[in-house]
Amino acid sequence: MTNENNAAVADTILQQLGGHRFRGMTGAKNFMFGDAALIFTLPRFAGVKVNKVVVTLDADDTYTVNFYRLTRRGLHCETLATVAGVYGDNLRDVFTAKTGLLTEL
Repeated sequence: MTNENNAAVADTILQQLGGHRFRGMTGAKNFMFGDAALIFTLPRFAGVKVNKVVVTLDADDTYTVNFYRLTRRGLHCETLATVAGVYGDNLRDVFTAKTGLLTEL
């Protein structure tokens, strides 16, 4: 995939999560795109261990969502959960279930 295609996939994922409202509700920042993926960080919240999320588009038009906790200034990465086979309309529900953060009012 080209960078333009990767950026378009990442933008689509962000829109399915809620776009600017998602950013405002969760405090998500440092958005990056990878190979058919959207990567972002979450600020520290009481009771929320997840601080890095990677949403990857799979070949079957579903997503795999990985939830991580980076510690020791990024030197240690712990995988907290991986959810595969997520459809676009379920991304918000999966995100909320694993982080406890609402994506909309």
